[in-house]
Amino acid sequence: MKETTLCPEQPAFSDDRGEIKTIIEGRPFSSVLRISSKKGAIRANHYHKEDYHYCLLESGRMEYYERPVGSSEKPSCTVIRAGQVFYTPPMAEHAMKFLEDSVFWCFSRNSRKQENYESDTVRVQLI
Repeated sequence: MKETTLCPEQPAFSDDRGEIKTIIEGRPFSSVLRISSKKGAIRANHYHKEDYHYCLLESGRMEYYERPVGSSEKPSCTVIRAGQVFYTPPMAEHAMKFLEDSVFWCFSRNSRKQENYESDTVRVQLI
């Protein structure tokens, strides 16, 4: 997996009121999705021509697979744990296999209205 897939954790600001933690900064988003997945479920198995997304795993654990579009090499795999943020750029075949019941947030550049999503998404059989 390339170094940029997992996003570095940002330091939190704390005071007597509690804590503020930056998750993602400096990127425009058109949609934010909260997605639940059951243990053993597989999601994605596709790539986006122009869209990118950041994902925050709220709870659970997953294997995240990725490789460049058109590559015949075995995809890299990173185990994502609750609290971690990872990035999927355009033109990256990707898939997720959930090792536990999980919830993640997906912050996408493009709208996720069905017609927009389908015109930018190409299905592949990664895993």
